[in-house]
Amino acid sequence: MTTGVYLFDLASQHARYLAVRQATIAGNVANANTAGFKARDVVPFAQVLARTGLDMSTTAGAHLEQQGSRIPVREQSAGAWEVLESSSGVSLEQEMLKGGEVARQSNLDNAVVKSFHRMLMSAVRSGS
Repeated sequence: MTTGVYLFDLASQHARYLAVRQATIAGNVANANTAGFKARDVVPFAQVLARTGLDMSTTAGAHLEQQGSRIPVREQSAGAWEVLESSSGVSLEQEMLKGGEVARQSNLDNAVVKSFHRMLMSAVRSGS
């Protein structure tokens, strides 16, 4: 039985997720001076992916095993960010950091897809 390679579909889903997250961040920045506005964010992509029922698996014994069930993450406490004197709950510094994170993830996605595409094209040209 042959299974498909879903890297391009996964990258496409992640790109849509990043676009939604970037729009949310832009909305936060645009409303930084709006009285009573609370900053928003989208759920992490891992949770979105978990809803699809897909799971990572190895196809060969030489592939690396996952060490532990979760990657440790240090969370920033809410009080650690200064909010400018306004009536909104938006930290522009935090929003800029989130925007940079989205840009890095997008660049990584693009690099992986480009490399995978080159690999596929090389395999097709060589007749493998």
